[in-house]
Amino acid sequence: MQRVFAMAHVMGGMLMVLALTYVLPIGWSLAVSDGTADSFIESGMGTIACGFALWLPTRGHRRELQARDGCLLVVLSWVLMAAAATIPLRLEIETLSFTDAFFETMSALTTTGATVLTGLDDLPPSLNIWRHALSWYGGMGIIVLAVAILPLLGVGGMQLFKAETPGPMKETKLTPRITQTAKYLWLVYAGMTAACIGSLRLAGMSWHDSVCHAFSAMSLGGFSTRDASIMGFDSLAIEAVLTVFMLLAVLNFTTHFLALRERSLSAYARDPEARWVWFTILGSAVVLAVFLTWRGQYGDLWIALRYTVFNTVSIATSTGFMSTDYDQWPIFASMWMLLLCVIASSSGSTGGGIKMVRTLILVRQAGRELLRMSHPRAIRPLLLGGQIVAPTVILAVLGYMLLYGVTLVGLSFVLMATGLDFLEALTGVIACLNNTGPGLGKLGPTQNYQGLTDFQTWVLSFAMLAGRLELLTVFALLTPAFWRR
Repeated sequence: MQRVFAMAHVMGGMLMVLALTYVLPIGWSLAVSDGTADSFIESGMGTIACGFALWLPTRGHRRELQARDGCLLVVLSWVLMAAAATIPLRLEIETLSFTDAFFETMSALTTTGATVLTGLDDLPPSLNIWRHALSWYGGMGIIVLAVAILPLLGVGGMQLFKAETPGPMKETKLTPRITQTAKYLWLVYAGMTAACIGSLRLAGMSWHDSVCHAFSAMSLGGFSTRDASIMGFDSLAIEAVLTVFMLLAVLNFTTHFLALRERSLSAYARDPEARWVWFTILGSAVVLAVFLTWRGQYGDLWIALRYTVFNTVSIATSTGFMSTDYDQWPIFASMWMLLLCVIASSSGSTGGGIKMVRTLILVRQAGRELLRMSHPRAIRPLLLGGQIVAPTVILAVLGYMLLYGVTLVGLSFVLMATGLDFLEALTGVIACLNNTGPGLGKLGPTQNYQGLTDFQTWVLSFAMLAGRLELLTVFALLTPAFWRR
């Protein structure tokens, strides 16, 4: 019972933190007079009241969280905050069911970018700001944001940080104190977002669109203020700015911080993932441009490059923007981009998927096994970034990949059993499990997830949450051992 009260205390504090985020849409609504301020004020007051009701009675039960407490608290917090964030959407969009509203907010917080909404061009500006702001908070992790103030609540934050921070290399810290680490990461994140806002404004976007799309680009969330996404702007300058910032956001934010602190680009050279991430994404864009030109999709290689670079970067980084309907490309091209969203993001970035570090470990482990067949007595340690990867890490990666494959196949079959065809079921699960957004077919880049049944919507909501928390944090809760004393 002490454990339950301690977690309730922290969750109450997190809800109060979430309530503070309503300040932005309230201020925006009042500034542009779009008539939604009352809904956000009511939502904020309700959220802070619920948070205080959890926090106050349990303030005498504060204790340091254990590792499994962190896993449970992270999952419950994401679900609770997604549910709380639905309130303004439901107040303003009367036809929106709770299932669809939850899908929308879970998509935002997990930076998936899948949407059930249409008419985004005419949506009140503050509602668009709210959707994009949720995506921005989720990008670095609203849990990590709360870690920076958890000492004020009398609770240590290391367990939360390690449970939420993506990637297998979770022990790297920038500073001895976890709260200081969280603050530094958020400073880098906020600074790059401000630079993106200014660049988009110079490229021709309005301030409203600049803020929204900068939030999406830095969180790799993919929400847009237009139903046609970036295709609705038809601007090479805007596409170029977004491409640059997506390529920055897909790298480990620890690397960005080290580069700024050292005032040198050598941090990127030392990062074992960075060069492979950019080489894989940009190399694929060039190959796809040549392929589409050869297939007659575009008559000019430079035009093909414009579309393949932007859309490949967008999908590979798990953002989900689109500047053309790539669902009309040959299936090889669109499926190749979806494959990239599985492997191309760096650990410690705002991207989804299995992360490049796991990909490198898997490829090099396969190489070791092939070498062992020819030279059984050869001793060849697996190296990454000049360091030996411990056998325990290799086994953890192999176990994760097995769980990833089972989840992908299992959820795809569940959706096919409910009536979705193979392409839609598979690509929908890939898009949500890897927090990318658009799939193919009826879930493609010019479509959305509005036509799904409630059950299908909940299945994909689960996929988004599991993918954002990298499966292990979620599935650990389903094991009997987790609940034993």
